[in-house]
Amino acid sequence: MNERVAIVGVGWAGFRSVTPEVSYKELMYAAAVRAYADAGVDPLRDIDSFVTVAEDFHEGTSIFDEYTPDQLGAVLKPMHTIAGDGLHGLAAAYMLVRTGQFSIVAVEGHSKASNILTLPEITAYAQDPVLNRPLRLNTHFIAGLEMNRYLYETGTSLEQCAAVTVKNRRNALDNPSAAYGADLTLAEVLDSQFLAWPLSRHQVSEHADGAIVMVLATEETARRLTDYPVWILGVGWCSDSPSLENRDWGQAVYARQAAGMAYRQAGIRSPQSAIDFAEVDDTYAYKELQSLEALGLVPAGSAGLLTEEGATQPDGELPVNVSGGSQGMGNLLDATGLARALEVVVQLRGEAGPRQLKEIQIGLAQSWRGVPTASGAVVILSN
Repeated sequence: MNERVAIVGVGWAGFRSVTPEVSYKELMYAAAVRAYADAGVDPLRDIDSFVTVAEDFHEGTSIFDEYTPDQLGAVLKPMHTIAGDGLHGLAAAYMLVRTGQFSIVAVEGHSKASNILTLPEITAYAQDPVLNRPLRLNTHFIAGLEMNRYLYETGTSLEQCAAVTVKNRRNALDNPSAAYGADLTLAEVLDSQFLAWPLSRHQVSEHADGAIVMVLATEETARRLTDYPVWILGVGWCSDSPSLENRDWGQAVYARQAAGMAYRQAGIRSPQSAIDFAEVDDTYAYKELQSLEALGLVPAGSAGLLTEEGATQPDGELPVNVSGGSQGMGNLLDATGLARALEVVVQLRGEAGPRQLKEIQIGLAQSWRGVPTASGAVVILSN
């Protein structure tokens, strides 16, 4: 069994609101070419297995891994789909390498949300077909219910949630890959149209097109390929209740359980002192606050106040979503988790340009599958 696994190459393409000039296959190909060049590998000669993350409803096709080998260089190689978030795919690739049967594995995630004409209706199919779907519950309505419960239980204010959007959209201005960078004020966020009270439009991440490919390798292979491996210290995942009727609406139980699994594997007893920075889910602004508390990175109920005070700014005590997060980069559907991990990798390699953090060694990426799920994953990375 391979004890240590590293990310040795990353590549990405897109991250724009619309990409009419390219297909999803062309986005995947561009990201793959860059990742393989970054890792110094040839997919046909060097890569042993491939993983893709995709939701058949979004793709409009079933058995999606039949549509990925050509552009990933995976023809006649082992290839499978993880019907989950990008970090679930990263965890699957990590485990393949850990088995000792594979030296190099590539994982891919993408979004072509602009191709989906009825995305809200497609997303609604994730709801329980007997109890919930007949009620025709809007996705943002469900998020608004959860946000309202989170605010009630923690005492977090609307202004503190809006501060997440202001911070992340401003962070995105320093990220050339981000589609939605903006210099917003609290008033502009709070005064935007309410989609489902207390959730306003500016607090919802807009969708983007893009693709991300990562190359993972054993320790021996990683040291041969690169001088700057990014080590996977721990991974964790969890799915809480799939039912809207019997889940904890105020807390992200799945994030807490996934983090606990990752911390145990990484040997981390005190995440508040061990983690230098984090990229967490902010599909909705309140989710960043809820996730930080569930991950144990801040005391319960304190995320809103700490954000308001600037603790999660790039120059704060715990930088969060320096990339801009989904608020600034865009919601990449099932590739969103990989986007969070991508920023952690780039930061740990010292390649983040004007948004580069100083003196960092350990970063955390966390994902959420989205409404109506209570499913997510965590990965802890180190340089």
